Amino acid sequence: MSLPISCHNAQFGTLGQIDPSHLAEIAKQGYKSVINNRPDGEEGPDQPSNASIAAEAEKLGLHYAYLPVIPGAFTQEEVQEMARLLKTMPGPILAFCRSGARSTNLYHLALQVS
Repeated sequence: MSLPISCHNAQFGTLGQIDPSHLAEIAKQGYKSVINNRPDGEEGPDQPSNASIAAEAEKLGLHYAYLPVIPGAFTQEEVQEMARLLKTMPGPILAFCRSGARSTNLYHLALQVS
């Protein structure tokens, strides 16, 4: 399986929606932490739940954070929390959402937080 991860640099990448079975490949690629930026139920009942992804991440020894955000409507608190996660979680870090775009946008905003 080859996941279409967008590597922004050696310490951060983004990806569209994952399911728990993708986490083994994510870990194999060297990622140590995963950030979920997608609210539960955004795409209905077929979307994997945060809890199911978090449970599999824990089994694999990955650090995991749930920071759900609405596309184009990030709050300053969400940006600051993303910046904190980027500074405190072991890297490399992979963030995901529906397509990867909101995680990418949130990442770029978080880099501007001092």
